[in-house]
Amino acid sequence: MMNIKKTIGFWVVGLLLCTGCSSLDMDPVSEITDKNYWKTPEQFESFVYGLHARFRSQSWNFFLLGEARSDVFGDKPFGGEAAQGMERYPLNTLNADNPGLKAYGDLYQNLNQMNLFIRRAETAEVLSEPVRHYYLGQVYGLRAYYLFQLFCSWGNVVFTEEPSLDFEMGQLAREATPAAEILAQVKRDLESSLTHFGADYSFHDQRSLWSKAATLMLKGEVYLWGAHREGGAADARVAAEALDDLRQHMGTSELDLLPSYQEVFAYRNKGNREMIFVLHNQLFEYQLWNGNNDLYPQADYLDKYYNADGTPIDLKVENNWGIMRLMVKLDNFRRFLPGDTRRDVTLKDVYRRTPQGNLELVGLYPHKYPGVMNGSTRVRCDDYPIYRYADWLLMRAEAKALLGEDPSAELNAVRRRAFGTAYAEATVGYPHQSVDRHPLEAILQERFFEFLLEGKRWNDLRRWGDATVVAHTLAAADRLWWPIDRKTLTDNPLLKQTPGYETGGHTEHVGR
Repeated sequence: MMNIKKTIGFWVVGLLLCTGCSSLDMDPVSEITDKNYWKTPEQFESFVYGLHARFRSQSWNFFLLGEARSDVFGDKPFGGEAAQGMERYPLNTLNADNPGLKAYGDLYQNLNQMNLFIRRAETAEVLSEPVRHYYLGQVYGLRAYYLFQLFCSWGNVVFTEEPSLDFEMGQLAREATPAAEILAQVKRDLESSLTHFGADYSFHDQRSLWSKAATLMLKGEVYLWGAHREGGAADARVAAEALDDLRQHMGTSELDLLPSYQEVFAYRNKGNREMIFVLHNQLFEYQLWNGNNDLYPQADYLDKYYNADGTPIDLKVENNWGIMRLMVKLDNFRRFLPGDTRRDVTLKDVYRRTPQGNLELVGLYPHKYPGVMNGSTRVRCDDYPIYRYADWLLMRAEAKALLGEDPSAELNAVRRRAFGTAYAEATVGYPHQSVDRHPLEAILQERFFEFLLEGKRWNDLRRWGDATVVAHTLAAADRLWWPIDRKTLTDNPLLKQTPGYETGGHTEHVGR
């Protein structure tokens, strides 16, 4: 039933987009179509499902925004495939002509539909008050998430709370809203979401629908961003309070770490108690990252390589076919400590034999999302986590470290699960690793190991601050935001290129 609702909802949201498109892909809604909708509770429900389905369809863009420019990637594909411009992400050589993502990653399409839903739901007489409030809690939370991603990526971006209804295209051009105002809007939307959810902390549809728990996680993330900057301890306390609110209202049967890291992502284990909010994928319905295969090798050559034990790679097992454009850096495989189970769950290591007969590590590709077999073909249809309980633990540890408190309980819970039977607190527990001399650096490193290939690394580095990004990546200090593609600038003459990417030099920085 959930799959049918999402399919219908995606169709409905698409139907309410007219064929014209704007400079920001804020597709205007047909006024005639809009007036003929919103007649029944089922139509509102379908629209909410449609917003989530469109979110899912943009998962690859969210992944690129959150991870592609980080230190995760950077080595050339071991099969010799041409990167076809995707090397610009980890090399951080993006510009207006090679922006990586065009039209702000198409995020405005769904953002406009959220504006429309909020306007209609706030006055709809066909909805009961509990249903109205729950839907508005969801959509204000979703809008806050989208706006925060735009803020983290571009800083100054166009925003209006008004849906685009029956206007002429030439009237759409708008100046960007300053980054500080975008962040303020994110915070207002978070509070609106929490107010509408009230005391309802429930999960629905295998945790694939936005919930109060998701809003509280996002609030923690937003205020931790500020805590690393001018917000300081005050913002760290707000983040801690939001995270504690979530923990206090959910028992361990509803929210906890799973004993096995591998089981967190297992196809048969969807909606497990570690997940807080996921983008749901399903065999015969929808594939991970909208079916993108740029991180996976081709079948044509994979069986010419070897496993770590020297046996040839079996294509009946490792049949994750793709055309690799981005490869995880080999050094990242070596960063994991011995006994850390997350390494082999997350990454598949590929070897070649040297002329001397030795095995040499030459390639890596994702193993975290193994999918399922459909006949002789492996289909990547695992859920994609946006928030899970391990994130709660490490954000809570982060807030503690920023406040000068002891983060050992949360950090060691994550490490204990990671090492399993190999866990020895005296050697790998906090504060006994060498990195633990600097608690925030230890938490940042733990987040790397825990969330590799979950679209978080670049945004984590950005949250920690400009110097951290420059120290870990190839990004220049004045190019930590994303460029705006040339077509978008042409279509909207009131927009200005992101500072740092203008032809001819440097301008003032927007708020970080």
